[in-house]
Amino acid sequence: MQLVNKSSLAGLHDKGKAAIAEIETKTYEKGSGKLLCMGRSTAFLRGAGGFSKSSQPYSYSTYPKDQIGAIEIPKSLPSAVFQDLTQPSQALLYRLSGDYNPLHSDPNIATVAGFSRPILHGLCTLGFAVRAVIKSICRGDANAVKNILGRFLLHVYPGETLITEMWLQGSRVFYQTKVKERNRAVLAGYVDLRHIPSAL
Repeated sequence: MQLVNKSSLAGLHDKGKAAIAEIETKTYEKGSGKLLCMGRSTAFLRGAGGFSKSSQPYSYSTYPKDQIGAIEIPKSLPSAVFQDLTQPSQALLYRLSGDYNPLHSDPNIATVAGFSRPILHGLCTLGFAVRAVIKSICRGDANAVKNILGRFLLHVYPGETLITEMWLQGSRVFYQTKVKERNRAVLAGYVDLRHIPSAL
């Protein structure tokens, strides 16, 4: 099967000293034109803000309003907790995905950006969190996953331990991932499921 990706700017937000760009990518089956999936990502652009003439920050977006607010993590005990260790070479390995941003490999660039050393790719952190949901809630069935949403809260350094807490509510799994060594939340979001594993 051959795939065709089409990307477009779905949102642009003036945050004053920075801007946030929302990118939508739709993946189609070549030939039939059947839409297979859609992904949304945001990029935080330091120093790119201040383009709005209004006294209020400019915001243009076609992003569903009910999906971009702060994630409300349940106050109850989690349904499951999963701990995983990232490797010191994790960011270098993840570069094989095609993301060659030097922030993840060059100590000098990381220092200029305000970090003590190169940081892990955000999507790699998201991958750890979703894998925790698949292992703990979906009993290893990746096909149970229908939709993924994540909000990045803080960076992760390669070699740190990730603890993902999960709350199953109906067909939605809320999750929060923390770095054990710093006791800081780095990611929060939810995973919608096509079906609930019968073992639960």
